[in-house]
Amino acid sequence: MKTTYFFPAITALLIVLFYLGLPDLKRIPLPHSPDRRPDRRDALLVTLLTLTYAAVAFGNLGDTQAPQTVRSLDGESAVIDLGGEESVSRVQFYTGIGQGSYTFAFSPDGEIWLPAASFEQGHAALLKWQELDLSSAPQTPVRYLRISGNGPAELGEVAVYGEDGRMLPILSDCPELCDEQELVPVEGTYLNSSYFDEIYHARTAWEHLRNIYPYEVSHPPLGKLILSVGIALFGMTPFGWRFMGTLFGVLMLPLMYAFAKKLYGGRLIPGCCAVIFAADFMHFTQTRIATIDTYAVFFILLMYLFMWLFVSTDRWRYLALSGLFFALGAASKWTCLYAGAGLGLIWLIYWIRKCRSGDGGAFFKNILFCLLFFVLVPGIIYYLSYYPYALAEGITSPFDRGYAQIVLENQKFMFTYHSGVTAEHPYSSRWYQWILDIRPILYYLKYYPDGTRSSFGAWVNPVLCWAGLLALFVLAYMALARRDKKAGFLLIGYLAQLLPWVFITRITFEYHYFPSSVFLILALGYVFSLMGRRERWRILGLTGLCAALFLLFYPALSGLRVDNSTASALLQWLPTWPF
Repeated sequence: MKTTYFFPAITALLIVLFYLGLPDLKRIPLPHSPDRRPDRRDALLVTLLTLTYAAVAFGNLGDTQAPQTVRSLDGESAVIDLGGEESVSRVQFYTGIGQGSYTFAFSPDGEIWLPAASFEQGHAALLKWQELDLSSAPQTPVRYLRISGNGPAELGEVAVYGEDGRMLPILSDCPELCDEQELVPVEGTYLNSSYFDEIYHARTAWEHLRNIYPYEVSHPPLGKLILSVGIALFGMTPFGWRFMGTLFGVLMLPLMYAFAKKLYGGRLIPGCCAVIFAADFMHFTQTRIATIDTYAVFFILLMYLFMWLFVSTDRWRYLALSGLFFALGAASKWTCLYAGAGLGLIWLIYWIRKCRSGDGGAFFKNILFCLLFFVLVPGIIYYLSYYPYALAEGITSPFDRGYAQIVLENQKFMFTYHSGVTAEHPYSSRWYQWILDIRPILYYLKYYPDGTRSSFGAWVNPVLCWAGLLALFVLAYMALARRDKKAGFLLIGYLAQLLPWVFITRITFEYHYFPSSVFLILALGYVFSLMGRRERWRILGLTGLCAALFLLFYPALSGLRVDNSTASALLQWLPTWPF
């Protein structure tokens, strides 16, 4: 596959040209405290940007219809009547949840059965359209298809195709298998089936709605509970299980704008930060998959926003809100604990400075305040998030000893699981690859006979990744040499999310960089603030370059079907990029 080094070289050159506009860091005045009050023009700008992004993000997100009736054939058989003798070329079927196996047999008369194929429904085969190709088998005319199940695997709609490729009309003694024939697609794709970790998290969300004890318990419950809201609204469909993540991804844009507004004021820098966020590959792809990382990043943004408001205004109510969103984040994914460590360091530095200036009289009261909002409140929220687990076991009171036992045992399991993961994956990567955009994770790839393909993966927009990395060095200098608390705040936020992964030896992926990449945007905003209005053309140029790369890579972010050779020539910038 051809590697196009020309494009990354040009991108790197443009980034260097951008940084040539940076003033002398030794002499430039520290960024002042801006007027943080938004006005109608702020509201109009962020509304237009958010609505535009939402239209793109929700487009081709997934089918809004999928089989809703399923049946477990554990120890049972279902017979499908083709209505007459037919030569069968293939069988297509939709899997629900649960694991097990099926055997398929055909009969011309309903008495003599000829084994045709078998299918193992493992944990990775769920919520997908599957296919058995029988074209190579002897084409003996048959009338009946018998499906025998072993294990609690659920089966949805079944479609049977004749040798001429047409879908045959069917009847069955198990109506769940043939009552939604109009929903049978031409083939299975990401639009109508699960992919990557959706097999865990979408499944768990559905299990919560059905009062089933979840299969996936390797992360806290809240993220899957949020995910289940979309399923409750739109059904157990790809659109339904991806809806809430995409919605939270959309809501991140006004949140990013508000954060940058508090940090830098004006409209240029907040607007550019929001556009860069909208154009970030990681943000776009990761929020459109039904996993829990989106919710963790959303709450991390909020907890740091309110911590900044606290350290810049001394108002304790902002500290309480930071603790509340830390609680929600920790109940969604443990990686938010890394963010909590960063918040703790920022809080400590804040009080050291106040004590040195003789204004630390409220220090011990604030410790008690933090124990309430960063320990007690998070503990309560975290504990209560396990209510669906307990309810599935028939426990209705959080004060029940069995409830506490469920929570305790799950903590032990999660720690053991994450510390002992030994799995391998062709698209795994390490932290030092993330910071340079070396190894994206490929989520989906499907080739078509006409030379086209559909694919998408997750990695950071190269402009953001590389320009943001240089911005971190600016932050480090301004924080250490110039003692700028704003630079130090952002640098701590970034490092708190990255440094723990340096010491983690289990399998990791590019999407683990998602929380850190948010701070790359704010770091670029800091560089923008140093350049000032005279260099606004550089600011707008870098922002435009981010948007241009988003448009270029859109096929590899959205699954858009494109010519395979052309896409490879344009999109495989590095040998390790699977595009």
